[in-house]
Amino acid sequence: FVRWTVVSPTMMPYPTVGWWGRKGHKLVIASVRLSRRRYELLILTHETIESLLCWAAAIPEEEVTRFDVEYEAVRPKGDLSEPGDATDCPYRGAHRFATLCERGLARLLFVDWDAYTNEVESL
Repeated sequence: FVRWTVVSPTMMPYPTVGWWGRKGHKLVIASVRLSRRRYELLILTHETIESLLCWAAAIPEEEVTRFDVEYEAVRPKGDLSEPGDATDCPYRGAHRFATLCERGLARLLFVDWDAYTNEVESL
């Protein structure tokens, strides 16, 4: 069972716009609240794909979260890169494929990618 949820940034376990993890027998996929529902849908879709690919590759959520938290702790001010794009990221393949799907869905939903990423990066 998968549960999608949209929350305020303060409800995320660490500074991020999207998160996934297990709560009991449920896979919870979370997006921060954004100005457009389509933006939230893009994040939720990305996180869903990423989580399923990590599951298939036996990469546990705890490893993903640990990597993300450590990445954020040393991120230089003004650096807008994503943890999943780092060359040493354990879930890089899953993240990159999820981003490819996210971009394709954005195009089909007539989402301006630059406007979307500007809002996401402003958080």
